[in-house]
Amino acid sequence: MVTEVDLDVGPGRTLHVYVTNGHGSDARLAVFWHHGTPNLGAPPKPLFRAADRLGIFWVSYDRPGYGGSTPRPGRDVASAATDVSGIADELGIGQVAVMGHSGGSPHALGCAALVPERVFAAVCVAGLAPFGADGIDWFAGMAASAAAELRAAAGGRAALEDYLTSTEFDPEQFTPADHAALAGPWSWLNDMATQATEGGIGGMVDDNLAFVAPWGFDPGQVQAPVRFLHGGQDRIVPSSHTEWLVDHTPRSDAWSRPVEGHISVLNSASETLEWLSQQSTRT
Repeated sequence: MVTEVDLDVGPGRTLHVYVTNGHGSDARLAVFWHHGTPNLGAPPKPLFRAADRLGIFWVSYDRPGYGGSTPRPGRDVASAATDVSGIADELGIGQVAVMGHSGGSPHALGCAALVPERVFAAVCVAGLAPFGADGIDWFAGMAASAAAELRAAAGGRAALEDYLTSTEFDPEQFTPADHAALAGPWSWLNDMATQATEGGIGGMVDDNLAFVAPWGFDPGQVQAPVRFLHGGQDRIVPSSHTEWLVDHTPRSDAWSRPVEGHISVLNSASETLEWLSQQSTRT
């Protein structure tokens, strides 16, 4: 069961928050889920069984501009750390692990960098490296449509909105393994993406603008252990981004899945929950 609540986090700002069963004294570990782009913040249903087995409960939220959360134009990636800290305070939760997929991955990493007293470990799945970082050809290996969307974001809000409203979804950005995952265990993501854009593209626009702007932190600030999970066939965020992140993030390692894509790599995500559980016993 998932409980949903709207939290007042400041003048005119609301965050729509999700908490699964297990919040309380019987649960050993809180994992804060950071959703992809575009998605809603509902915790990852395909991972519920593994989480239950490990005594994990999920906490998550719609990022500003998505679902029930108030838009916050101009937000950067680092702002997620303030949101997570505020939610955890309101719910009476102390230490947490963070986990993000795709667009949620930089936000999870930002929480680990900026609230080290609260975040003891992080899992980042199929996430981008900072835009313009030295030592990486940022667009190399991206599907044409994925690169075009981010290039439009680099051109500013108007250019990005024009791009998103004038182009059709490109299924070729997903691999055959991705399509199989979306038709099978991760079909849940289709529902999240559909619901995320029913109210407009504002959240998606703000995410993309944040990815190509200064993030508000450096991966080198992260002191918690981080596991990066990435598919070698990913056409949306090439695995070179994780290679760069591992080289620039202390106490990190990479779990490469050579034959997986951007979505199908999530078939290995339950293994990262095992790893997070192990980290919790060391704090």
